[in-house]
Amino acid sequence: MTTVSGPQARTRTALWKPLRRILLTLPVLWVVVSVVFFLIHLVPGDPIVQMLGEGATASDIDALRHSYGLDAPLSQQYAHYWHGILHADLGQSLRLHDSVTHLVLQRYPYTLALTLASLLIGVAMAIPSGIWSALHRNRWQDRTLGVLSLVGLSFPNFALGPILIIVFSINLGWLPVSTAGTGGTTDFLLHLILPAITLGLSLAAVITRMVRTAMLEELSQDYIRTARAKGLSENRVVYRHALRNALIPVLTVIGLQFGSLLAGAIVTETIFSWPGIGRLTLSAISNRDYALVQGCILAVGLTYVAVNLLTDVAYTIANPRMRSE
Repeated sequence: MTTVSGPQARTRTALWKPLRRILLTLPVLWVVVSVVFFLIHLVPGDPIVQMLGEGATASDIDALRHSYGLDAPLSQQYAHYWHGILHADLGQSLRLHDSVTHLVLQRYPYTLALTLASLLIGVAMAIPSGIWSALHRNRWQDRTLGVLSLVGLSFPNFALGPILIIVFSINLGWLPVSTAGTGGTTDFLLHLILPAITLGLSLAAVITRMVRTAMLEELSQDYIRTARAKGLSENRVVYRHALRNALIPVLTVIGLQFGSLLAGAIVTETIFSWPGIGRLTLSAISNRDYALVQGCILAVGLTYVAVNLLTDVAYTIANPRMRSE
């Protein structure tokens, strides 16, 4: 029996790691799609009657139920739903008279842009703040950042958003109030600033505390003392060695918080009239447009799964030791 060792074995291991992560994601995707499918069957009462109202005739109810395929056996509906997903067909919106896939793809870039901008703001604020707080442990800098983080955690988006609108849009007139703008890239970015800050500040508070904790743990390790004893500069010790190892738990928190950003985007998009999936979901719920609700929830769920997969890949980029573990 031939055994493979050395560089060839390491190459095979490096190729197998990401493939295994993708294969482990497939059951999660199946669960997400299945849960979204069964949502419409868990709604109390008849969803078709709720769509049309109690004054609808029996013929109208039967016709709509047949058009949605809800008169077929459950197993057949489930197979049909999977067939639609594999062919990018999520059904038809009852209220908007358009394809659910088209509506979701039309709004998805706005929510993705808002979420990524909020993530960028949160990380850009949190990592330097967390490092600074750890390097000045129990001093006034650390205490000040701790108080600011607590305020950020305690301040909800639905309160922060209107305050930012009053200060920066109404009083100062620096930034536009709502919508995504229609004047090109610059106008879009100007409209993006306030909702992104609204989401990003609470995220920054969470990540700052996590970076501080992780950095304090790494700075107390033996390899840090050894690096300092060798005469390495403090910047190299902190940023090249300690921060790189401290990023592993931080990346985990960022991946988990991405889901919170998607959930928080529903409130923020409503406050700023941002044309994203969150606002579309609320509109679909209020209009009892169940096919559209399913499509929006599925898009958010699949995004969350994809982000978790990317977080696993980011582990190996941030810390090469993870590749061999």
